[in-house]
Amino acid sequence: MEKVACYVRVSTENQLENYSIDEQTERLKNFCKAKDYTIYRFYIDGGYSGGNTNRPALKEMLKDISLNKIDAVIVYKLDRLSRSQKDTLSLIEDSFLANNVNFISLSENFDTSSPFGKAMIGILSVFAQLEKDQITERFTMGRIGRSKSGLFHGGGNAPRGYDYSNGRLTVNIAESAQIRDIYDLFLSGKSINAVSKIINKKYHLNLSASHVLNALRNNIYIGKVKFKGVTYDGQHEAIISKEDFERVNLILNSSEREASKNTAQKNPFRAGYFLSGLLFCKKCGAKYFAAHGCYRCYSRSKSSPKFVMDPECKNKHWPIPELDDVVVEEIRSASLDKHYQKLIQQNVQNEKTDKAAVKKEIAKIDSQINKLIDLYQVTDIPITSIKQKIHNLNIKKENLSSIINIPERDRLKEFENNLKNFLELADRPDTGTEEKRFALSTLVERIVIDEDRIELFWRI
Repeated sequence: MEKVACYVRVSTENQLENYSIDEQTERLKNFCKAKDYTIYRFYIDGGYSGGNTNRPALKEMLKDISLNKIDAVIVYKLDRLSRSQKDTLSLIEDSFLANNVNFISLSENFDTSSPFGKAMIGILSVFAQLEKDQITERFTMGRIGRSKSGLFHGGGNAPRGYDYSNGRLTVNIAESAQIRDIYDLFLSGKSINAVSKIINKKYHLNLSASHVLNALRNNIYIGKVKFKGVTYDGQHEAIISKEDFERVNLILNSSEREASKNTAQKNPFRAGYFLSGLLFCKKCGAKYFAAHGCYRCYSRSKSSPKFVMDPECKNKHWPIPELDDVVVEEIRSASLDKHYQKLIQQNVQNEKTDKAAVKKEIAKIDSQINKLIDLYQVTDIPITSIKQKIHNLNIKKENLSSIINIPERDRLKEFENNLKNFLELADRPDTGTEEKRFALSTLVERIVIDEDRIELFWRI
């Protein structure tokens, strides 16, 4: 008399279907009684998806199969075993048949002990895969639709600062204060590690530096929603101003910070010296660093061989206080003329030109899609291949469309505000180095030294 394993699975979204655990169990018992099979054990996975094999009861059953405790596996319906074509065939061929264990499905009325049953397994698993793909497609389209409407896509957890109920985000008063403090502390010049420590102590939390970094990068806090790399205007209330978010991410995306490798742990301001990380040598291209009261070219000092660009470089050493004052006065001079405004206006014009190029690229994609549709009509290329290529092109098109839909910033006004803020801080004797460094980084990309001459490259 054969010993059989009865496998039962119900996914969370199918709890109310006719595939309930009790229903499957009862039918399997009746079948085994009619066939005179001995039930070795019921293996039940309640609330597990059939999209993968990471299920505890399934793993136990496979272990018992490997120990030769089972002669056959019985399920009520094929998709109870798996909805993945690959997983279905792998389980049957590599785990069941390889251990001389037959597989039987009641609803489809076949088993692997017959050639016809083996053939039907392959056919029906294709349809199980198709159904899974259709469910995934409908689910994805629904989430894209919600995002385009400005609604958060949902999920188990709302982002810190919000509550999620009835399909919408609402501001959580207590948590939103935490988020505002995170931004305020970072904008004051605190490192990400320092921010996390201060927030944890103040609110009795346990936020890591990574949590803080994610909060600083998440545009959900300026009233946006994002799905599959595309950003949409959200219907929820913003917690952080757009200006503060852009200032924060200007620092997070700076070349100096990117070069630091361990971005979640580093202080992006490199506290200690006002101009550290911004100075470059005109003669050899190496960076300048602060040591022994002076800003020095790495190539000339030869203190760090990996930063040396030209061992023969003789560019000038600058006393730290002197160069700091020169840079501040250079910025003050810029505020008195209109030259920098022309630079910004030129940059804005370039941004408009870039958007025109993006529109041309979108038109090319539309043309490619039309050609693929025409190609399908006159060739024997499988529709699955055509659909995948069109799908990839549509994703690319959506990403490009999101670029041209971004509102143009008032770059001149933004620069003037940053300039005013910097000069106010520079004139205050109690302003700390970190705070001044942050304000400077919103204005200046790099400073190039050529003997007694310095050149500022504006961040515009």
